[in-house]
Amino acid sequence: MTSKGVENNDRKYDGDINPEQLEQQIENVNEKNDDTGFTEQEQKNIMRRIDYRVIVPLGAMYCVSLIDRGNLPNASIAGMNVDLDLSVGYRYSTIALVFFVTYTIFQPLATLMVRHFGPRLFLPTICLCWGVLLIGFGFVKNWVVMIPLRLLLGLLEAGCLPGSAFLIQTWYTRYEVHTRFSWFYVLGFIASAFSNILAYGLSQMEGVGGLRGWRWIFIIEGILTCVITGAAYICLVDFPDRIKGKSQGFEFLRDDECDFVLSRINKDRGDAVAEPWSFKLWISSGADWRLWNFALISFCSTMVAYALGYFMPIILRENMGFSLAASQCLTAPPYVFAAIVMVGEAWVGDKYHIRGPILIFNACLAFIGLPIFAFAGPPGVRYFGIFLVTASCYPSIPTLLAYQANNVRGYWKRAFMSALGVGFTGVGGVAGTLVFRSQDSPSYRPGVYSCLASNGLQIILVTINIIAFRRYNQQASRGKRVLEGDPDFRYTI
Repeated sequence: MTSKGVENNDRKYDGDINPEQLEQQIENVNEKNDDTGFTEQEQKNIMRRIDYRVIVPLGAMYCVSLIDRGNLPNASIAGMNVDLDLSVGYRYSTIALVFFVTYTIFQPLATLMVRHFGPRLFLPTICLCWGVLLIGFGFVKNWVVMIPLRLLLGLLEAGCLPGSAFLIQTWYTRYEVHTRFSWFYVLGFIASAFSNILAYGLSQMEGVGGLRGWRWIFIIEGILTCVITGAAYICLVDFPDRIKGKSQGFEFLRDDECDFVLSRINKDRGDAVAEPWSFKLWISSGADWRLWNFALISFCSTMVAYALGYFMPIILRENMGFSLAASQCLTAPPYVFAAIVMVGEAWVGDKYHIRGPILIFNACLAFIGLPIFAFAGPPGVRYFGIFLVTASCYPSIPTLLAYQANNVRGYWKRAFMSALGVGFTGVGGVAGTLVFRSQDSPSYRPGVYSCLASNGLQIILVTINIIAFRRYNQQASRGKRVLEGDPDFRYTI
């Protein structure tokens, strides 16, 4: 048996495909070595089809996920603050924060469910449910009702990002995944950036049907989510080890093409086929210190990202003095700039097989942008600081997803890492909703200091990884250590 992903012949694997048949197919293809039976152009065509059926539908659902969780500031400055009396105390921050309670708690379970039910059923279903829920936001009469609704929204969205990250990792090799994570994130990122402009347009429906404009923001965006869910269900596919002989909607991959995909994954990291489910195996992954290091880096990156996402329109409107229309529209350019940086960093990362140095560079960029945003005088200069901060935190997220995917081997360890890492992004979201307080305006110094500390911690954590990974790789090359149960495996710096 040449497949590194199968450790013994009497294991049983989940899914509907006959396990012995699948293992034999992988072995037959692996025995061809580099002779895949496909030309270089045919291989590119296969990967392009996978991109269309994996990255595009996942990116579309993550797009509406970002829009639906992040439309509070748009609704707030469009009249929700006044109608629901949210300017009193910490009401607004509380409503923003409670989303992350259920979002964080339910991510480990959601990651297991996406494997059990299959991504094509599970992910569009939860997306449809939160779309219907979002429509209900438009009819809230009391601010207290927003709290259980946001808790429910967090529960439903809990499976989207970790489930998507888990699925993407299983389809691509280690040095393809950064680019794919970036395009997945860019699809949602750019659309959610322009959602502020969409929200401004929807707020102009003031009085239509006897409803305030901010209510139409929730209603129309909820309907949009439901529509995208239907398209995603049609296009999305299952895990690569479970697609052979099963309809995935439209023509997707032939049997020999399935063999090619499984073989290239197996040759890259040896985990093309899922191990049998074991709670002990899954939970024991938490003993690996590297996973907690990655999770803390997730916290550092996303705290700043969520702080910007929830408060940028409010800061532009109330503290930099821009008009309502300008505040909604001026949020888009920093996101576009960050998207360009994100794609560029993904190209560099995959080409040169680096992850950690990119995260350090991004943290250093924040050390320049945050003081400009906080302490510069003219609004235009402070706005330039927002460009730098946005370009520092958001591109770090797909980089980190690729960083952890490259350095973890095994199906259930990968599932644990997806849940843990994205769970800590939820904790970062909680912190992000609290760092910029209205009483700290216009400089928001406590929030700025918190973000600076977060980026300093990110540099320390990545530096620890770089030192440890170099040492482990050198020991493995001298035959003194086996990494991740595979003598050929090396950590990505």
